[in-house]
Amino acid sequence: MNLEEPFMKILTAQQDTLLQRERSFLNDLRVNMVNFNASKEDLDTLGQSIRQLDDLFLLVIVGEFNSGKSAFINALLGQKLLKEGVTPTTAQINILRFGEKIEPALVEENHQVVFLPIELLSEISIVDTPGTNAVIREHEELTTHFVPRADLVLFITSADRPFTESERHFLQRIRDWGKKVILVVNKIDLFQDENELEQVETFVRENAFALLGTTPEIFPVSARQALRAKTGEPQLWPSSRFAALESYIQTSLDQASQVRLKFANPLGVSAHLVDKYYAANEAQRQLLEEDRAMLVNVETQQALYKEDMQKNFSFRMADIENIFFEMEKRGDDFFEDVFRLARVLDLLSKDRMTQQFEMQVVADVPQRVDRKVNELIDWLVDSDLRQWKAVNDYLAERQREYKNRIIGEGANERFTYDRNRLLDALGREANRVVETYDKRVESAQMASAAQNAVAVSAAVEVGALGLGALITALATTMAADVTGIVAASLIAALGFFIIPARRRQAKNELHEKLARLRTELIQSLRSEFEKEIQRSLQRMSEAIAPYTRFVRAETGRSDQVQRELKDASLEIDNLRSIIETW
Repeated sequence: MNLEEPFMKILTAQQDTLLQRERSFLNDLRVNMVNFNASKEDLDTLGQSIRQLDDLFLLVIVGEFNSGKSAFINALLGQKLLKEGVTPTTAQINILRFGEKIEPALVEENHQVVFLPIELLSEISIVDTPGTNAVIREHEELTTHFVPRADLVLFITSADRPFTESERHFLQRIRDWGKKVILVVNKIDLFQDENELEQVETFVRENAFALLGTTPEIFPVSARQALRAKTGEPQLWPSSRFAALESYIQTSLDQASQVRLKFANPLGVSAHLVDKYYAANEAQRQLLEEDRAMLVNVETQQALYKEDMQKNFSFRMADIENIFFEMEKRGDDFFEDVFRLARVLDLLSKDRMTQQFEMQVVADVPQRVDRKVNELIDWLVDSDLRQWKAVNDYLAERQREYKNRIIGEGANERFTYDRNRLLDALGREANRVVETYDKRVESAQMASAAQNAVAVSAAVEVGALGLGALITALATTMAADVTGIVAASLIAALGFFIIPARRRQAKNELHEKLARLRTELIQSLRSEFEKEIQRSLQRMSEAIAPYTRFVRAETGRSDQVQRELKDASLEIDNLRSIIETW
């Protein structure tokens, strides 16, 4: 039996065009859902809804096993074809279709097609499901998986136990799928009068409205009386109240209504999935916003760290410069004292002048500079370690906040896995740096780098003597140069005229040499300082780079998902608007 031919023939040109549009949209949505990392279950559900466009109209019967579902279906079919009882009699989902003879055909586990020679089934297929309160819980799971395929759901509740907790829960699941639900209150023949029936109807109507937000169609019936009426006791037909229900079903299933429902059902499923993954994507975007804020916070900390370090470095450099300014002042005083005619014999002794210059002018400058530089290095190393600890503590705190956080239904498992993996890796790297940080090694490396930089700039070879020895060597050379500018022959010849000029020359040369030494030392230290600061910042940047790239990439992807889901939601609304005009 070709199911597509009869269906396709009843479509108008507009409906046929819309069918192609809807099918194309749903197929595109399914591709996008794959890109969204939708669950296999949701992909299968959407795929089933797509296939349903070319399938028979599906009427799904749900309810508790003691609500009289089987009796209701028998009454609908007009024959007692299904077993009835007070214990679960339906162990699997049965799809009732038209056939020339009764012929059950097991399709797969817990799911079979039953062919019955009932004319009603030539227009529709009836899906008989396990009870919502089935003893075997997978029955309910099967039903909840099958309901999304329904075009119309008849929810059977028993008049003596209307709207039970399991029915309430199950009806809520159906509501989430956007299904059209008809409430059937069965077994009304148990009531003694109309008042009892009205009370039950009111109870069901109020609870249905509270749960669904709308009042569905409610039909009180007696399936048992209806079947007896159809099989030889017609006098029971009015009291069964089955006529109104059948009339409603028939009206709903005329060609226009049937086509409208066929088109609308996949859109209901699609809208549910779009809403589900839009909400999940929004939750994911919120996490990414927090991640971006975290990364911005780390970057801000790094920028402030660099700014504070540069300010403090300038203050510390000023201390070292002051040592040389003090030395310069002592040098001026020294030359004022020694460049006098009364001390001409001292001036003629270069060794004596050099010794006095070293004692009075150079004094403890090398030791003081060496001490200041070591303090600078210790400060830099301690600051670097404190910064890593601050970042490590911050990341650890963020991880504790995120550890057991649930994004929600529809969460992207790949995103969650990758995000947690990169966060853990970032935390481990920061913790590793803190745990393995060796202050002595770091200090020695910085001291060596500073010494080598000064030595290179001053063209002095000092080996491994240290920065203090380097300053001493430079100062000694300076002393010899500055104090050796007086020649005995010139003093003897010029006397009073040469000494003041030589004093000025000595001061000028001292100022120039000290300025050059001070500049070379400061520049060398600043250069090494900048390198160390940059190295520290670079290490942190490299540590967070993988996560930064992840957040940037996922943000772009999440923005794209948001746009596509918004477009999908808009297309669903447009399609629904057209369908509602039929």
